Amino acid sequence: RPPARAGRGVRGPDRHRRRPAPPLLLPLRRFVRPLHAHDRPPRPGIGGADRRRARRAGRGAPPAGRQADVSRFLPFPIFPEQASTLAPRTDHLLYYLLAVSGLMTVLIAGLIFYFSVRYRRRPGNERATQVHGSNRLEIAWSVVPLVIFLFTYVWGANIYFWAYTPPFDALEVYGVGKQWMWKFQHLSGQREINELHVPVARPVKVLLTSQDVIHSFFVPEFRVKQDAVPGRYTEAWFEATMPGTYHLFCTQYCGTLHSQMIGSVVAMEPAAFEQWLAGGATASPAERGRQLFESLGCDTCHRADALARAPDLTGLLGRQVRFRDGGVAKADEAYIRQSILDPAAQVVQGYEPIMPTFKGLVTEEGILDLIEYIKSLGTTEKAGP
Repeated sequence: RPPARAGRGVRGPDRHRRRPAPPLLLPLRRFVRPLHAHDRPPRPGIGGADRRRARRAGRGAPPAGRQADVSRFLPFPIFPEQASTLAPRTDHLLYYLLAVSGLMTVLIAGLIFYFSVRYRRRPGNERATQVHGSNRLEIAWSVVPLVIFLFTYVWGANIYFWAYTPPFDALEVYGVGKQWMWKFQHLSGQREINELHVPVARPVKVLLTSQDVIHSFFVPEFRVKQDAVPGRYTEAWFEATMPGTYHLFCTQYCGTLHSQMIGSVVAMEPAAFEQWLAGGATASPAERGRQLFESLGCDTCHRADALARAPDLTGLLGRQVRFRDGGVAKADEAYIRQSILDPAAQVVQGYEPIMPTFKGLVTEEGILDLIEYIKSLGTTEKAGP
């Protein structure tokens, strides 16, 4: 028994002052389960061996609708849940890299230990046997790593091109990052802040830009990450495989409230998503773009008759545009944006540089509406296969 000392047996509100403070965060749990009070009575028949058997049974086959994941068979989480078609592809590549790295580490460490013991210095054997090399061995340890590296490169390149090439039939959504929120708008008119509703089992392409600084669109369960850059448009696409609500983070430091720039992606069944689209629909981006186009007086110059002082915008998207300085560019979203904010940078051949800049007058959302309106006038882009 420890000897008596000052302070033992003290009662009062300050008796825990020498004990460690409780943790600020709850411990990480592998699966989403309800929280219960600490004094909640245990369920009948669940205790001791029964509880251990229940845990072992729970680590069997994955729940219905969930893809198989190696981390489900481990006592601790390695990756977030797989909830998109891209997630298993990237996870399998990383599992392969971990396995190859682990095997090579064990092999090299084992050979070092073996050679240290096998060829250690012994009494009476002061002079080591000279080995002048083996062509077969040198070819083997050169060719085998080369094959492994080439296989890894081909596998990774295949995933990269697949992940950055959205399908032609993908559902399009516009996204704007700003300090410190995400703003999304669907082509049917719905607008969202820090929340994005998407259907399950359908590709979704998000056209991203930023209103102020660089942000980054990141959904861990989808294994999707894409930067949103001011003055540029970038694309991110994914196809959700399970209904649910998934975290949306900004992974590029963007200011004092960067850690609070958190949203969510809500994956819904197709029927539920169509019902959500039908409810609360407002004017479409194309209609808002038409109204903005007319309110700014753009239709007085961009017209198809003899009084036109600027190019006709019908069928502009996808067309090759020639400039006064002899340059050529494809009319895509980035070209339209630059023409709105800095029209003097690229003047179309046959026209004078009379268009004023609308920088500071039109927001990023307004530019996206104008782009969608110009798209509605027709396109010359080739349809996908």
